[in-house]
Amino acid sequence: MDYAVGISGTSRQNLLSLQGTAALSSINQTRLNTGKSVNSALDDPLKFFTAQSLTDRASALTSLLGGMSNGIQTVQAASKGIDTMIDYMKQLQSVVQQAQSNIAQNLPTAASNALASAVEVTAVGGSARDIAMNKTVLGTAAAAASATNNGNLGLPPTTMGTGPNATKVATQASIQLKAGSSTYTFDVDATDKVGDVVAQINKSGIATASVDSQGKLQVTGVGSDPLTIAFGKVNGPGVATPTVDKPGTFVADNANTTKLFGTAAANSTATPIVATAGGSAARSALVSQFNSLRDRINEASQDASFSGVNLLNGDRTTVVFNEKSGAGQAKLDIQGTKTNTTTLGIGVMQDSAAAATGADFSIQNNADLQKATNALSGAIASLKSLSGTLSSNQSIIQTRQDFTKNLTNILKTGADNLTNADMNEEAANSQALQLRQSLGISALSLANQANQGVLQLLR
Repeated sequence: MDYAVGISGTSRQNLLSLQGTAALSSINQTRLNTGKSVNSALDDPLKFFTAQSLTDRASALTSLLGGMSNGIQTVQAASKGIDTMIDYMKQLQSVVQQAQSNIAQNLPTAASNALASAVEVTAVGGSARDIAMNKTVLGTAAAAASATNNGNLGLPPTTMGTGPNATKVATQASIQLKAGSSTYTFDVDATDKVGDVVAQINKSGIATASVDSQGKLQVTGVGSDPLTIAFGKVNGPGVATPTVDKPGTFVADNANTTKLFGTAAANSTATPIVATAGGSAARSALVSQFNSLRDRINEASQDASFSGVNLLNGDRTTVVFNEKSGAGQAKLDIQGTKTNTTTLGIGVMQDSAAAATGADFSIQNNADLQKATNALSGAIASLKSLSGTLSSNQSIIQTRQDFTKNLTNILKTGADNLTNADMNEEAANSQALQLRQSLGISALSLANQANQGVLQLLR
């Protein structure tokens, strides 16, 4: 048999009030513990899902910050590599400048020849240099200078060709200078003197000439390429044997070349005078220094990598800026450039007087040293340009990195504004609910006391 216990309406109302207070206290305690007023979709679906979307995007953007940081470090590694390469390039420039400082030792100089004798100086009473400079170059026979005659060297005029113009040029000869790829040829007329020959050589841009105080002629190349000097003729039209002596070609008269310019280290009566520059030991010592620094440049280029990516080795890196994909994705592609001494046009230094081929240089060759100077200046300019491009890319990444950090903070703040609880309000609610619960318990107690009074009457 079931028994039902009756509860007065007042007590039941008080119990319901206490249950409601307990429920509100539970919600209040959850908010105080989590700091959020919306903890699930049941609390407020719109705020909950909006805040969740903002938080998810903030998390996605935060995950991209690591890639941006790696991109910056990759660019910085390449930039530091370029700085190091430029420092080495400047040291190479110093080596080249040291080599250029002793240029005089490497100029080819033809052996001198006495153009005025002591007898002539005594007879005429002038200086040996003046006598030599005033001598006529061409003549049927050599003649000493005297009080009434300037004298002449007696070099024969050369008939250039056997055609209709032969008589017109029968009193001329030619002198040819060659150094490297440069050639300079000029005519000597019957009235030309040694001084005129000196002036023509000085106009050539290939060599310089002078007569010293002893009446000796010296010819010195302006560069370090071997200098070839020859006296002879240039064939005119109508030559008898065009297959051998073509019109316009220079034919050397080797015996008379020796008479005018003297003997040289490689002198032979069968060839023109060849003046070869002497090698410089100081320059030779700089070859290994140059090539060692060149190797250091390549090492710096190879070591300028970060996390396996080396922009100086032609690698490519991509930095992603947003969480989207496809056409909506924001990113920066950085294509590296293979950068080393080969691509920069800095070849190997050789200990040679002959001009080197390609991008290489000969340290004993003055023209090659200038070529090295120009190549190094161009290489430094190229490296600085590449450094500027990398700096621009780094600035772009850093700006976007700062933007992403700020945007992430905005998204998180927006999400918090939707879901965070007002802790001051919740603390006040907690106090109010505690008081409410206490009053409810007191009211229930009073109701029970009233019921007990009725029970006493029944007894």
